[in-house]
Amino acid sequence: MKRTCIVGASPNPSRFSYSATKLLMDHGHEVIPVSIKKGEIEGKTILNIRDKPEIDNLDTLTLYINRFNQYEWYDYLLALKPKRIIFNPGAENQELNNLAKENGIETIEACTLVMLHTGSF
Repeated sequence: MKRTCIVGASPNPSRFSYSATKLLMDHGHEVIPVSIKKGEIEGKTILNIRDKPEIDNLDTLTLYINRFNQYEWYDYLLALKPKRIIFNPGAENQELNNLAKENGIETIEACTLVMLHTGSF
């Protein structure tokens, strides 16, 4: 299964990042929720992005923060060296997309929830 970091995770069950975290776990993926928000999702503690937690062997980084809130995290996100970054609706960012590609990271503009439901994750 794919080790996945949810950036912009929220403990609020009405948020898409919460649903994605839960669905990824239901599909057997190892999930690391990261955010400025505190709390937990289905027993997983949300790590504080301000601490820039080390996450090794990351397959997928899935973004739930808009492009205006991504800028300050570019270096951190790229340093995680994911195999791919999923830009969920509302998180599209051509600048980060280009930087990721320059660093050999695959980029996808898609919805993590739809990808999981269709088996294309």
